This record gives sequence, structure tokens and C-alpha cells, in this order.
Amino acid sequence: MAMVWTAAVLALVPGAALAQDAAAPADAAAAPAEGAVTAVEGAATAVAEAAPAYTPLGPDMIKGQPVDGRLDLQPQFSAVGDYAFGLHVGLVWVMGIISVFVLGLLLYVMVRYRKGANPTPSKTTHNTTIEVVWTLVPVLILVGIAIPSISLISKQYAPPPEDAVTVKITGYQWNWGYEFPDQGIPEFIANMMPVEDAKAAGLPALLEVDNRLVVPVDTPLRIQVTAADVIHSWAVPALWFKLDAVPGRLNEKQLTITEPGIYYGQCSELCGIKHAYMPIAVEAVEREQWERWVLSKGGSLGGTDEAAPAAAAPAGVDEAAAATATTTTTTAATPTSTQAAPAAGATAAAE
Repeated sequence: MAMVWTAAVLALVPGAALAQDAAAPADAAAAPAEGAVTAVEGAATAVAEAAPAYTPLGPDMIKGQPVDGRLDLQPQFSAVGDYAFGLHVGLVWVMGIISVFVLGLLLYVMVRYRKGANPTPSKTTHNTTIEVVWTLVPVLILVGIAIPSISLISKQYAPPPEDAVTVKITGYQWNWGYEFPDQGIPEFIANMMPVEDAKAAGLPALLEVDNRLVVPVDTPLRIQVTAADVIHSWAVPALWFKLDAVPGRLNEKQLTITEPGIYYGQCSELCGIKHAYMPIAVEAVEREQWERWVLSKGGSLGGTDEAAPAAAAPAGVDEAAAATATTTTTTAATPTSTQAAPAAGATAAAE
């Protein structure tokens, strides 16, 4: 009986030792996996640090803001705005011509048919030619106004193309939140810059913000607007853009800015006690500068060259981790076969 117990002890001791040897490669396999994660994070950080720093535009680039004493619309810096501005100028001329014509008729009638010049008033009640003319001419004028007006509405609400840059805007009491979902930039808040800080920087007080919305020029933008509390309205006059922000509803319009610059606007829907203190600042830059801004915000550029190094590093790390894991699995499997021999010897000794 003593011989049986001795054989059993001898069988178990080598097995325990081999089990410890098998656990060691498993721990070794975990280390490369952790190293792979660290390498991926390091590669992403390196790419972000290697990207050129983004420099915001200065006061010399302000192009869209109200000016004291200006009577006309702000200069337009979007394709739709240019079309609308042309229609506006045309309508002003039409209104001016009609007003001068009607005023001239009134003055002529007052002078020509006054009592002193016309003691016997005419008893004419109908004139077919005049009646046809003053009916058809206004109709033709209204048709001439309606055609470009309908065209303008169509241009303003044309759906953006598939490759448009999506910007989600949320109105709060009393600031704006901006998000770039396609670039992975989470929402950031834009508050009005303190008046003293804006004046010190040479920027317009009550219009400048601490976080501008930066977008690329000559690129279609898909502007999606909503609100979290009450109705707001995101409006930038120099871009001919105004869209209501309604809680529970996502309104969408297309916008393409034609020139780099800074464009200011304000909430255009009464939304509470600080309605006048939630300005809008849009900074339009060249595509390359905008991509630098995206990287500075921690976003990604999808399939662009700047994102290629970040994608290449994880791929190499994954291959190394896979090779290490395969080697570790083979090493761990070998002691299992070795354990079978002592167990078989122990059984034979017991018998």
C-alpha cells in the first residue's frame, strides 16, 4: 500500500511542475497583446502630434458682419447667396420703377385735371384698352418675379451630395453645439466671447465666440439643425443661410462657401432672456487647413493620406501579436503531451 501512495505522489509532483511551466507562456502571450494595444495608441498619438498645428484666422479675414450705416444686404459668399442677391437687386429696381411710374401718374392727374385747368370734368367711365393694359402688365410683372423666386427656393433646399461634409448643430439656451459625425469629432460648445477679450483681440464684441465652427471652402456642407430645449434659428446673413432649430426635429439644408473668411450670425428666433447673447461664428478655410483642424480636434480623415500611418502601425502590430500567440499556443501544448508519460508510469507502478 505504501508503494501505491509513493507512486501516486511521484506522478502528481511532475504534473504540477509542468502546469506551472505551461502557465508561464500564457502570461508571456498576454504581454505582447498589451504591447500591441499600447503600440496602436502610440501610433495614433504620433500621427496627431506629427500633423501641422492649426492656426485660427485673424481679424483681417472677417468678411461677414454688420456694419454701421450700411443700407444694403451684406456681401454674399455662397452660390445661393449670389443668386439671391442678384434677385434682390432686380426686385429693388422693379419696385423703384413702379413707384416712380405711379407717382408720375398721380402728379400728372393732379395737374392736368385740376379744377382750374379742367372746369368741365369728363364723364368717361370705361376704356377697354387701358383696362386690358393695367391688367396684363401687373400679371406679367408678377410672373417675371415668380420664376426666379421659385428657382431660388429650389436652390436653397436642393439635397446635398453624398460626399458632403455633415455638420450637426444643436441650439441650447444660450449657446450652440457643433458636431462632425463623419470625422468622429464629438460635440463642442460655442459660447459668446467676453466683450473685453473680443475687443482686446480686435474682434467684434457680442459676435465673436470661444469655439468657431471651422468648415472647408468650395465643399458642399450638409447642415443639420435641431434644438434641445426651445426653438432657435441658426442664421448667417453673409452666407444667405437661415434654418430653424426645433426640438425633436432635424432640419437640413445644403451650404457651399466660396471664399475663406470669418462670417458672423446670431440666433434669429426669440428663445429666452439671453437670446441676444448666442452669436454664431463660421470660419471657412481651405481644405488642407480644415483637415489640420480636424486632426487637432482628435478627428479622423477617413481614407486620406494623413490617416494611412495610423492604419499601418496597428496592422504590423496585429501581425506580430498573432505570431506570438501562435508560438505561445504551440509551447503550451507541448507540456500536455509530456504530462501523459508520468501519469502512465504511475499507473504501471501502482499495478
